[in-house]
Amino acid sequence: MVTKSSGAVCGVCEGRTYVIERRGDRAHARVCTCSEHCTLCEGRGYTYEVREQTFSAKVGPKRYEVLVPCVCQHRMKRVAHFNEIGLPGVTSHASFENYRAANEAQDRARNLAMHFAHHYDKAGVNKGFMLSGPVGTGKTHLLAATLKHLVLEVGLEARYVEISLLYATIRRGFQEGKSGGEIIGPLSDVTVLAIDEMGKGRGSQFEMETLDELIARRYNAGRTTLFATNYSLEPERRAPRSSAPSGYRSTEDAKSAARDTELLRERVGERIYSRLCEMCAFVEMPKDTPDRRRLIQEADMRPGPPPGGPRGMGR
Repeated sequence: MVTKSSGAVCGVCEGRTYVIERRGDRAHARVCTCSEHCTLCEGRGYTYEVREQTFSAKVGPKRYEVLVPCVCQHRMKRVAHFNEIGLPGVTSHASFENYRAANEAQDRARNLAMHFAHHYDKAGVNKGFMLSGPVGTGKTHLLAATLKHLVLEVGLEARYVEISLLYATIRRGFQEGKSGGEIIGPLSDVTVLAIDEMGKGRGSQFEMETLDELIARRYNAGRTTLFATNYSLEPERRAPRSSAPSGYRSTEDAKSAARDTELLRERVGERIYSRLCEMCAFVEMPKDTPDRRRLIQEADMRPGPPPGGPRGMGR
């Protein structure tokens, strides 16, 4: 933990040595000003490390110094990797600490993601997770918090992709003479991949073949993949929502009703879904889990006290 000369923790990065900000539509990391000048290597980028090794049984252990990259170089490399993830700018603030759970399922989702991030085994097999639930329940928040920790604290390479935007990127690539495999390749090989909005799209043959290839490559290679979806994981269909008394339903209400009665396995097919069952631990948030964005909007719309405090009160 980096501290100021007075001994206090930096108030900007809170001791993390890096800061995450929103730049346009992406979350962007930078080295905090408190750590721009490294006191260990004095800006050289390398430092000496003492090691001990036995070269001869007669002589015994021998200590020697080797030149190794300084910790500041590792920090800069991790920050550079973070800026390649592709996390949405709105998630720049996301952390496990500021995730607010409204029910037991959300609490379980946070604990699952946090345990995965803090106990990732670089040398072992790591089972991913799938978060299912209505919009506004913090699924992308938890994906972002997980990737932040893995890249900046553990030192992994990771990528984030929203599935419908991936389809659009591949279509644009076709116009530029690129094949779908060229675009999918880096996503297939990255250590940890987070796929958001799983099941979203028109369900065309192109989309299904693209998704199948991506999942198959990662499944066969034993790579870790994280998912978030608005579609249900439940084995049985839910009863469809009843219409409003007036008979009117907004477009969003209609889409929500359709999601309530459609399962993820119906959106991605039995082959892909079967592989997801092996690749991930599942957590589903109930359909009545509140949309946090709506709650904030409704709170902002409530009338508050007039400027200067409630009327009738003295100075």
